[in-house]
Amino acid sequence: MNASLLIAGCGDVGTRLGVRLAAEGWSVYGLRRSVTQLPGAIVPVAGDLQMDECPSAWPTGKLDYLVYCAAANSHDEAGYRSAYVEGLHRVLGWLAEHGQTPRRLLFVSSTGVYGQQGGEWVDEGSPAEAAGYSGRVMREAEQLALGSGLPATCVRLSGLYGPGREWLLGQVRQGYRVASEPPLYGNRIHVDDAAGLLAYLLQADQRGVVLENCYIGVDDEPAPLDQVVAWLREQLNVTHWSDTAQVRRAGSKRCSNGRARGLGWAPQYPSYREGYRAILGDAGLLEGLQLE
Repeated sequence: MNASLLIAGCGDVGTRLGVRLAAEGWSVYGLRRSVTQLPGAIVPVAGDLQMDECPSAWPTGKLDYLVYCAAANSHDEAGYRSAYVEGLHRVLGWLAEHGQTPRRLLFVSSTGVYGQQGGEWVDEGSPAEAAGYSGRVMREAEQLALGSGLPATCVRLSGLYGPGREWLLGQVRQGYRVASEPPLYGNRIHVDDAAGLLAYLLQADQRGVVLENCYIGVDDEPAPLDQVVAWLREQLNVTHWSDTAQVRRAGSKRCSNGRARGLGWAPQYPSYREGYRAILGDAGLLEGLQLE
């Protein structure tokens, strides 16, 4: 059975999701300000989540699913609130205007809602009480999604990386330093796996699988940042250290993907090693790569 999907905030992850499901026969609409970059498989819906007026190209008829995966234009509290809370509120209003009641809303959230900093293991049942504005606003948006009147699931992603998201590689090339004690655990997921998890959840719902209201989207192996940096230095043959490029991040937690795996999902890139190997291979940098 074909299904229809609207992706509100159809950027990198949303586009990868849309292409994936369009190939499975889904009708996919992508809402974003500039639609010129959308591939032909996704029906463009030019619109601004920060404007009250409903996009003129809003799809008519039944919408089976909504994925809300906006990104903030500015990294301050006002920017976060505009993108995640006010933008979602507008989209829910546009659905109501058109009498559309999707069978499920997926809200793409972040593990930044967790405030744990001591390397603790975190899952969907852990307290989500981040003190910073980004985590607090994201939790507010999650509550808006869960209280929208639609069946809703929040998907908390962490540490997105992949083609075009290579900040850490650039830092390592500059001789990036990171403390090893205490270990600063980080969590990550390749952009293809993030899109794959969203697709998996939508297809599971379509099959009648009962979904939880929250899933964490990370790979199988939270890792200390110094370990990731050391491995990347080896792959890139970096031998120098910078006196200025040093990590100052204080947060440290280990996020579990056990709930998503229990549903049957598995990441294509189970750790940073497989994910970064793919990036380095695409860039032609695999000569002399040390496989483990």
